[in-house]
This record gives sequence, C-alpha cells and structure tokens, in this order.
Amino acid sequence: MDRERLFRTLTFWLRPDFVLRVVNRFQKVAGFDRSMALASGALSALIPLAMLSGALFGEEAGARMVNRYGLTGGGAEAVRSVFSAGATSAGVGVFGMVFLAISVLSFSRALQRLFEQTWDLRPLGVRNTRNGLEWICTLSLYTAVIGWIYAALGWGHLGLAAAVCEIPVTAVFLTWSGWILSAKRLARAVLLPFAISAAVLSAAYSVVATAYLPRLFNSYASRYGAAGAVFGMASALFTAMLILVASAALGREVRDELVQIRQGRRPSHHEVRRQWDSIVEQVRLRWRTVRKPAPRQESEDSR
Repeated sequence: MDRERLFRTLTFWLRPDFVLRVVNRFQKVAGFDRSMALASGALSALIPLAMLSGALFGEEAGARMVNRYGLTGGGAEAVRSVFSAGATSAGVGVFGMVFLAISVLSFSRALQRLFEQTWDLRPLGVRNTRNGLEWICTLSLYTAVIGWIYAALGWGHLGLAAAVCEIPVTAVFLTWSGWILSAKRLARAVLLPFAISAAVLSAAYSVVATAYLPRLFNSYASRYGAAGAVFGMASALFTAMLILVASAALGREVRDELVQIRQGRRPSHHEVRRQWDSIVEQVRLRWRTVRKPAPRQESEDSR
C-alpha cells in the first residue's frame, strides 16, 4: 500500500500537465536571462562585500573561500590574487561604501523583480528600497550563520551534515526574503513551497559544488590566470541562481495546485493515467520511427 501510494503521488506531481505548467512559468519569467541577471548582481555585490568584511574584521576573503571549497594549486592562487588585489586598491572609504550599497541594492532589486514576475505582482522598483536595505542586513546575518554551520560541522564527506542542517535555515530565510522583498504582499504560506524546494536543491548543489568547484577553478586558472577565479565564481553563481529561479516557478505552481486541491478540483486518477498513457504512446511511436530502417534510395540512373 505504501508503494502504491508513493507511486500515485509521484505520477500526480510529475504528470505532463503539471510539468508543462512549471516550464511555461519558467519561460514566462525568462528563466535563463533572469538567472544570468541575478548571478551578475550577486557577483558585483559579492566581491566588494567580501573585501569590505575582510578589511573590517581582519579576515582575508580569498582564504575563506579557499577553505570553504578546499581549493588547491592554481585555483587557490587565482582566488587569493583576485581578492588581495581588490583589497589593496579598494579601501573602506566613502566611495567604497557607496559602491557597495549600490551593488547590493541592485542585487536585491533583481531578486525583488523575480518575486514580482513569478507571482504577477505590480512592480515597485525603488519604492521598495527600505525593505531592500532590511533584506541586505538579514542576508549578512544569514551568510554568517551558514558559515558558522560549515565551520562547526566541518567539511568531511563533502559537507553533507552541514548541507542537511543548512536546509531549514535557508528555507526560513527564503520565505522571509519573498515576504519582505514583495513589500509584504506575499503571505509566508504562499512562499513556503518555493522556499522548501529551493532550500533542498541548494543544499544538494552545495554538496556537488564542494566536489566539482576545485576542478573548475583549477581549469579556469590554468587558462586565464587570476581572471579564471572570476569566471569560476560567475559559473557557480549562475547555477545557484538558476536553481533559485526554477524553484520560484515550481513553488508558484505547487501552491496553485494545492489551492485547487482544497477547492475540490484535483485531477482524477483516471485523468492522470490518461496523460501518462499518451506520453508513453508518443515515446513508443518516436522510438519506432527512429529504429525503422531508412528506405533505400532509388538509383539515380534507373534504367
């Protein structure tokens, strides 16, 4: 009975109609373009923020990143050179603080537009700056908590224990982020499916990144030198933002589906089975077409 119930649950949530709605929602918000915009904003805010924190607290940002992902060789040297070069030229003056504020606010507005487009809200733009500043302060606290979790639990077994403990913290932070960046127009219950899916996928990506990023940074460093560290960070951030955007599309459709189920509009098992049968029949038809031997071409000089 448990297997049958699990099978029906999986076939219900993975049915073609629902998957197509998620894909359409992802395309509606221009998912890949939105992910690239978020990754660019995160990169432009991450480097000056890391350099500023290193200047204030006496910690080298490059060393923290090397320890976080276990970088070695050329990848570690490239990361250290990027952050050390920026730290010597940046400083904590008024211009540096203004540039940091503009960069981080730009990133918060890009994330704000994601929530507005995904949930069809009226755009607020700069009118939501106060909530954006509050979100920035909480983002700093969130990153500190995540860093403490990984430092306390260590990096053994790809940081799996830390990644599991990261899930509830990330889910709470993302739920609050959607609520505050939407100017409190989205209820926390509405954002919960998005936050849970994004937290789980982000934790899985963190485990994969711990194993994959050292090779990526070393490969870029061998080709481009210190600039390879920037390319590596951009690639890692793009994947993380792609997970965030995809989770937003998935969370919106899951919430809409749950509302329809409460209203008694859940598709019947027969309808779900019919959709799967149609997909299976199409796959079989295409497979037969591919395997069917091509007819021999008639001789051009048939006589």
